[in-house]
Amino acid sequence: MSGSGKSVALRALEDAGYYCVDNLPPELLNSFVALEQQIQAERVAIAMDVRSAVSLPLVPAQLRELKSQGVQVRSLFLDATTETLVRRFSETRRRHPLSDPGSETDMRRALVDAIELERELLSDLREHALVVDSSVLKPAQLQAQVKALISAPLSQLTLVFESFAFKRGVPVDADFVFDVRMLPNPHYEPALRALTGRDAPVIDYLRKAPEVEHMVERIQGFLDEWLEPLARDHRSYVTVAIGCTGGQHRSVYIVERLAQAFGARWNALKRHRELD
Repeated sequence: MSGSGKSVALRALEDAGYYCVDNLPPELLNSFVALEQQIQAERVAIAMDVRSAVSLPLVPAQLRELKSQGVQVRSLFLDATTETLVRRFSETRRRHPLSDPGSETDMRRALVDAIELERELLSDLREHALVVDSSVLKPAQLQAQVKALISAPLSQLTLVFESFAFKRGVPVDADFVFDVRMLPNPHYEPALRALTGRDAPVIDYLRKAPEVEHMVERIQGFLDEWLEPLARDHRSYVTVAIGCTGGQHRSVYIVERLAQAFGARWNALKRHRELD
């Protein structure tokens, strides 16, 4: 999505040793990859956006063709909430690629319409990619997430466990969202308030609560039942978001537990949106 951090992500990939190309026309994708193979370029990052809207529908078939040729392909889709994108365009005074420069309608309404049209045009690409929500991320956080995601092996399903605070919004990249705000809250214990779900006193407090253990077991049971079908459906990534009020204690603790539990069988990454 325009304004979601493409330039920041490309810088992260460049730092990781990728040869980066921005706004490559989709018609040139396969021939460009073939050319890079001839000169033995091992890692290439190609960015595309809605400026190539007419030919973007070609991309899913092109990626399937590359995979059939033995090329390892990883698709990332950068996204953000509409409100975030409106704010970023307003702050930078940039024009959205799909906005009508001659429009006399309300500027904010026109910008929202352009963003929603872009969502519709890119929906198929989003469906087949790992979605990264940059809504509340600082540039350094986005770079760190991109580097972590591209370092994960491609050979099997990768799980991304993410803690978050509901008061700052639900991550738009989540495949599954679990609300744990009904569990005992360490925030109301003065000795625990400044700590996080990674600290031993908070861990001991939550581990002793039967309802917390029951919640962890139920989430594990749900994922145990459905991860295999998702993997058979050729899903490369599944993002599981755990939310509490502040994103500091309960959700962090449960993400740590789940990442540990599933890490022995699947590639398991963890994010703590409000702490990282």
